[in-house]
Amino acid sequence: MLIVIGNHQPARQNDHAAIHHAHLIVEYNALDSRILQNCLGIGEVHGIVRFQDFAHGASAFRWVGISPNLATVAWTGKTSPMSVAEAVKPEIAVTPVERLHTLVLADMEAADRLIHQRMASAVRLIPELAQHLIDSGGKRLRPLLTLAGARMADYHGDGHQKLAAAVEFIHTATLLHDDVVDASTLRRGKQAANVIWGNKPSVLVGDFLLSRAFQLMLETGDLSVLGILANASAVIAEGEVLQLKSASNLATTEDHYLQVVSAKTAALFAAAAEAGPALAKRDRNFVTALHDYGMNLGIAFQLVDDALDYSGRQAVMGKTVGDDFREAKMTLPVILAHARADEQGRIFWRRVIESGTQGGDDLNQAIALVEQTGAIRETLRRANAYAAAACKALEPLPPSEIHDALVAVAEFCVERAY
Repeated sequence: MLIVIGNHQPARQNDHAAIHHAHLIVEYNALDSRILQNCLGIGEVHGIVRFQDFAHGASAFRWVGISPNLATVAWTGKTSPMSVAEAVKPEIAVTPVERLHTLVLADMEAADRLIHQRMASAVRLIPELAQHLIDSGGKRLRPLLTLAGARMADYHGDGHQKLAAAVEFIHTATLLHDDVVDASTLRRGKQAANVIWGNKPSVLVGDFLLSRAFQLMLETGDLSVLGILANASAVIAEGEVLQLKSASNLATTEDHYLQVVSAKTAALFAAAAEAGPALAKRDRNFVTALHDYGMNLGIAFQLVDDALDYSGRQAVMGKTVGDDFREAKMTLPVILAHARADEQGRIFWRRVIESGTQGGDDLNQAIALVEQTGAIRETLRRANAYAAAACKALEPLPPSEIHDALVAVAEFCVERAY
């Protein structure tokens, strides 16, 4: 049995002390999850759990959510401030991505400050539009890879923080451009920037962020990392053009699809991961190991995303199901489902993908077809293989907490589909 003591204090006032003086863990209103993670080693913490019910004094608490995997409570003052609640079932408190965030917390906070400083502009629309996406709840996984790679390489300095900010700007710019090209209406559960401000401002602010990224790269004074990230930016643009060729085209091959994924998604993962050790002037083998990790992780990540678009799991995760279907994108689940379909199935795919005639129950039928043909299982099997390759790429590198966290991130990338 775990007992958690609820202690109400105003947000951010003496936050370290609140945790330090708890017998197990103290939660309070508007607790910053990063403060909590940073302080776990200070108090006598035996576990953090999701609360399903309370045995005593439930009316004295109210919910203060931090993350999907960590629920917290705050004392409302109706009973003693030391009211005790019983947690029914302990669960894992943080995901591997959150764990990695904790390990590079100070660096990530510095990079976040840079991100917000450098997206500033006298033209008010620029920071307004940029902040809409940058602060919309992204995981910051790509800049985390940059910071983790630098830490693994024993880099000393602040250049990796500038590179992490640059990576996030490149990623944000590609999302802004993607949403215009795809005529998307939602991004991370919110209205896409192009819907609110229009296509032209979205494209131009994306260009501004790319310019800021290059300024940050130059400030490191390292031409090798400038080359890595500049090359990745060019490859991402090539991937966008390649994807246009496959739009609504049932003749798209698996090789072409993987070429698009490698360019559009994995190239930035790879560049983000290798930039840190390159900045630290580690040898070619070290840099290549992180590059290969990032490339394989990026492919696995995209395969899982494409599988989830035809899965009920997507809805559980709070994301819209069927976006790729509505945009008639040729992702691996569709390529496999079409190749394995009978004549009636092929007629269906030609109508909804090539002709673009969709309506009624078509999405549900598409989901049924990708399931019946085993396309989802095969897509996830391949994602598993790429995740395993990402882990294997790290094997030559020295063991460390960061090393273990990166392996866990690769494994989690696939596990989120189940």
